[in-house]
Amino acid sequence: MDYLIFQKINQFAGKWASLDKSGVFFAENLGYVLLLLLLLFLVKDLKKYWPMAFQALLAAILARFGITELIRFFWERQRPFVENKVNLLLSHDITGSFPSGHAAFFFGLSAVVYFYNKKAGVFFLFASFLISISRVFAGVHWPSDILMGAVVGVFSGWLIFAIYRAKRDGQRR
Repeated sequence: MDYLIFQKINQFAGKWASLDKSGVFFAENLGYVLLLLLLLFLVKDLKKYWPMAFQALLAAILARFGITELIRFFWERQRPFVENKVNLLLSHDITGSFPSGHAAFFFGLSAVVYFYNKKAGVFFLFASFLISISRVFAGVHWPSDILMGAVVGVFSGWLIFAIYRAKRDGQRR
């Protein structure tokens, strides 16, 4: 099933230059736009948005460099381009692909933003989806890598937000 969904998405790579450029931009650069937007929140009102930005980055780091790496330590999975003929748009090292570190990082970041600001959070989550699905389109991830990365990211965002909310509520008593 994973291979079938991968093929349905990846089949469009290499057919239209504008679609390829968009896919590569989303896969490699849209994340920088999200980080810049997070920084703009801080510039707008440091005192108000510092907790959100700090927690968002903490959740992203926990998701990407903690949970994702722990899963990869126990479960190694090859990237689609290693053993299959794919339309590859990005060069990538032959490293484990499950779960997606990009999906985990940006969904972790986006989940915290969502908990603080629903409107901005929906935009961040949509951008995280574009980043993630573009990595399937570009041939470097399986759909299940993305799905699990998103789950890890959202869980990390929820966990960090819940810990800080509990700490804040405990200090108010």
